Amino acid sequence: MDELVEIRRSRRARRWTITIPWGEPVLLTVPARMREREIAEVIESHRAWIARERAAQVPRLRLDARKISETEGRQAARELVGMVLDEEAPVLGVSVGRVEIRNQRARWGSCSSSGALSFNWRLALAPFEVLDYVVVHELCHLIEPNHSARFWKLVASRRPNWHNQRDWLTKHGPELLAFRPAA
Repeated sequence: MDELVEIRRSRRARRWTITIPWGEPVLLTVPARMREREIAEVIESHRAWIARERAAQVPRLRLDARKISETEGRQAARELVGMVLDEEAPVLGVSVGRVEIRNQRARWGSCSSSGALSFNWRLALAPFEVLDYVVVHELCHLIEPNHSARFWKLVASRRPNWHNQRDWLTKHGPELLAFRPAA
């Protein structure tokens, strides 16, 4: 395997970590003072694992970068998110502040302490039930700003099958986050 490994030294890292992002080089983050020999040993001892993980990254969503623009994705996400917010916020008894559609690399949604909600535009490329779950999840954070048992009970009261959507994101999310439309 001649997999390219990008090495990033970090003063904050206490130990090494390997991540294998979709469509990007393997990233090995190491403590700043780790020796080159140790780095080479980590890479060599994990070559088979890296190869297995990379082989498992088979495109399943069939997204065509030539047919989808980020602008169209953002517009679709804004409309779909708005529909769910308009329907669910009154039921949950919450008022929504600012709503942003963003280009996050690792998140589907977020809720600030001021009540601002942000959503990843790529949710428009996922099944509607997945987008719906993420929006309800973030709305529930306006009531419970954590992932406590009370929070998950609240999510389940609005979306009893939320596990299915979370599982979809676990399985397909990395591929979706890696999607880059053609310029």
